[in-house]
Amino acid sequence: MPNPWDLGTARVLAQIGFPAIATTSSGLAWSMGRQDNNVTLDETVRHLHAVAQTVDVPVNADFTNGFAIMPADVSNNVAAAVTTGVAGLSIEDSTYDDASPLFEFELAVDRIRGARRAIDESRTGVLLTARSEGFIVGRPDLAETIRRLTAYAEAGADCLYAPGLREKDDISALVRAVAPKPVNVLVGSDFTTVAELAALGVRRISVGGALARAAWGSFLYAAQEIAEHGTFGRLAGAVPFPVLNRRFDPSA
Repeated sequence: MPNPWDLGTARVLAQIGFPAIATTSSGLAWSMGRQDNNVTLDETVRHLHAVAQTVDVPVNADFTNGFAIMPADVSNNVAAAVTTGVAGLSIEDSTYDDASPLFEFELAVDRIRGARRAIDESRTGVLLTARSEGFIVGRPDLAETIRRLTAYAEAGADCLYAPGLREKDDISALVRAVAPKPVNVLVGSDFTTVAELAALGVRRISVGGALARAAWGSFLYAAQEIAEHGTFGRLAGAVPFPVLNRRFDPSA
């Protein structure tokens, strides 16, 4: 389930044949010239609607931390998101406060309950993913991550996700702890393969902002070469103009 960041990348990923795609908060923010977590609720909802209407495959929404603290507010915001046509939606337990980067346990669980309630009341059937962010916010505690995700599953999450898990034993432990509910693993580098994760029992893989970072890498290195050396070597690897145009041919 790769992560596009605009309509063009969403269309191409669907054309390539991926059965589902997911938005990325970081990729969207960078495309708008901002840091991650600096896109508003309204901007995100508009983006979700645009992507969902552009492709014929299911779209999972990176809905960050629900754009709120209290469960009732998370519920209200999720109610807005599920009107966009997305097939799934994730809520994370990050506070974006370096001093206390995770919501307190009971509040975090109640926030998932609030999201679950909004989805149930909408009758949309949107799949709810609960994310625990300890491994990417400086709190890499496997036992606490499993405690949280197990509680989120009991609170109504359909899929569980701990971005930052990389060790096979850790991933296997999480899969066993929340079974039979599925686990999503984030892959942002070449530390594993689809086959290896499938063998561990992982049911879904996403790449977060990694495709956006790869694209930005090509852009930045090519631009820096021109600016610093006056040469154009990196442009040799660019996708040919006709190839891109064919990707977006409405008659194709």
